[in-house]
Amino acid sequence: MGFLLSKSMDQSLQKQQEFMLISGRMQLERQILMQNEMRERQMAMQIAWSREFLKYFSSFFGLTALGLTVGAVRRRRAVLLAPVVPLGFILAYQMDTAYGSLTHRMRAEAESIMVSESERLDLPHGTPTFESIEKSRRSRAHLTSLLEK
Repeated sequence: MGFLLSKSMDQSLQKQQEFMLISGRMQLERQILMQNEMRERQMAMQIAWSREFLKYFSSFFGLTALGLTVGAVRRRRAVLLAPVVPLGFILAYQMDTAYGSLTHRMRAEAESIMVSESERLDLPHGTPTFESIEKSRRSRAHLTSLLEK
């Protein structure tokens, strides 16, 4: 009778462990999906910001280029067109950010860095561990208790 009870408890424990494993896996998958969705939303906001900024900057660039061109023609001084060159580079960069392939090139470069230069990505003192976090938490809790006294 004790053997049957023990066997039943073992089966129940195994089922509970399997359930906890499946539940933990589902929770982790949900967290990964949520983090990815948040990353996608942030990227969409950055691209939208770039597109909005491009509207204002292109208007500024157009008016500036027109004004400097008119001034250069009237005064017969080509040096007045000099600011158009750096402003043109800024405009090209903003266009590439807003509508071009800058994001794809940045992603490819990031992947290359992760593959060939992974040592540059190491955190100071390495990746945090449970033990290091607990040690920090305990020392802060200890300091807080000392300050309260």
